[in-house]
Amino acid sequence: MNQNILFTPSGVRLRCRVQSAGPLNWLLLPGGPGIGSESLHGLADIIDVPGAVWMVDLPGDGSNRSAANVGETPFACWPGVLVEAARALPNCVYVGHSTGGMYLLSTPEVERAIVALALLSTAPDASWRSHYLATTRHDPLPAFDAALAAFENDPSDARLRDLAVASAEWNFAPHSLVAGRELLGRMPYNRAAADWSDANFDNTYFSNWFPAKLPTLILAGCEDRIVGQQGWDDPKYRCDNIVRKHIAGGGHFPWVENPDAVRQAFACLVDAIMRSPVP
Repeated sequence: MNQNILFTPSGVRLRCRVQSAGPLNWLLLPGGPGIGSESLHGLADIIDVPGAVWMVDLPGDGSNRSAANVGETPFACWPGVLVEAARALPNCVYVGHSTGGMYLLSTPEVERAIVALALLSTAPDASWRSHYLATTRHDPLPAFDAALAAFENDPSDARLRDLAVASAEWNFAPHSLVAGRELLGRMPYNRAAADWSDANFDNTYFSNWFPAKLPTLILAGCEDRIVGQQGWDDPKYRCDNIVRKHIAGGGHFPWVENPDAVRQAFACLVDAIMRSPVP
């Protein structure tokens, strides 16, 4: 057995990206959905945290499709299957990017299976979509419109990749566009996963739990044009266990524009974990 790859009973795939001394296991869950955890490799490589950093792909998401553990209806267990991954290893910290963070906040059982939580470029409910729609109205991208028309005519994984690449100007700062397009262009995509989330989750999402005691990092780029952050301004999210960080110059993938600030934010979370009485 490859000790750097684990599968849960329902087919969640965990692949170890970084291994260093320390007791924690960091589970990086991508957004999308439909995009593989490879989208978070750059984050895994810069955060410099104690312990192991694992890339998490839900059954049927990204390139996680052909393993024996992945059944014929992989999305039936979404997102509740997230708790399996958190119980597969000790002392887990879940790190959810964008829709990945929303999946985590819709799965209350996760709270009892982790020691800390990081929410990156995500939101507490579906009201974030108004921010995204405003972006598309105020800054239309003809290349995106063309890619969308092609995708609607041929809703394939390859066309979904083209659509993501065409959205790069909404996801990245101008000076990061080359790196952003390259990142989005080399990812594995799964149209079926995106379709499932669109039909069953995205429009009706709301968080039905939030950490009362667990050390929690809420992080987003100041220039994120995809997921609006206004929802976190509610006073109920201003608790002693919450660290909120705004990443200067950062877009929807803020570690691309400002890796140092993201690394420092994770250092604050590590400090909070080490000071926490939570096992």
